[in-house]
Amino acid sequence: MTEPKPPSHQADPERIREQAAMRAPLPKRFYEGVTLREDPAGWSVLLDGRPIKTPGKRPLALPSQQLAEAVAAEWRAQEKIIDPGTMPMTRIANTAIEAVSGQMQEVASDVVAFAGSDLLCYRAAGPEALVARQSAAWDPIVQWVASELGARFILAQGVMPIEQPAAALERLAEAVQPLNAFQLSGLHVATTLTGSALLALAVLRQRLTPEEAWATAHIDEDYQIELWGPDEEAAERRAYRWDEMQAACVYLRGGI
Repeated sequence: MTEPKPPSHQADPERIREQAAMRAPLPKRFYEGVTLREDPAGWSVLLDGRPIKTPGKRPLALPSQQLAEAVAAEWRAQEKIIDPGTMPMTRIANTAIEAVSGQMQEVASDVVAFAGSDLLCYRAAGPEALVARQSAAWDPIVQWVASELGARFILAQGVMPIEQPAAALERLAEAVQPLNAFQLSGLHVATTLTGSALLALAVLRQRLTPEEAWATAHIDEDYQIELWGPDEEAAERRAYRWDEMQAACVYLRGGI
């Protein structure tokens, strides 16, 4: 890892897609009431008595009342228009039902592959202050994973790829295997947002709160902000991603 540089002001492709979606005409709110109903398939969210369906027209059924209520709260919060950008709980539910449920092994393998290049395993060579911050925040999680799962990951300085022990990745795969489609969707989103399957796992096992995991994932970014000052566009993007992270963690922890 090299000396921190000023935040980049180049366009972020992901953000460009998000902004394009935001510019598209949004549908008007067409319903008055939002209620819940327990069905054989799970908990449904009803708009004026009619159950919501996914974009692919599949029933949007949640495995718990808590998750259904969190989705319902997003629909209640819509005012004159329906803005998907403010509905991460609904988006993750759609993904779990339409995509993840049909390819559980592939998604679990993707999380494990992420751990092969986990954020917490790549350390800065300097400056000393950043090295100390990374060590203080990241070492306890790496040690906890070793103790909790018997998964011992190798740490390295710099950005050159390192191969993690197969045994460590196998232990992680075993930890992911029991998750249902909604938990696995939350785990995948949390992993991609933080750059760390180990942090997502720590939230799953309640070793970290979502807030703690988010702060831990942003050690480098926060250090750069201290050096170079905040960037408005980066701050906006981070706030949007934090909303996604919070929703992912609700699914990850089963509605807790």
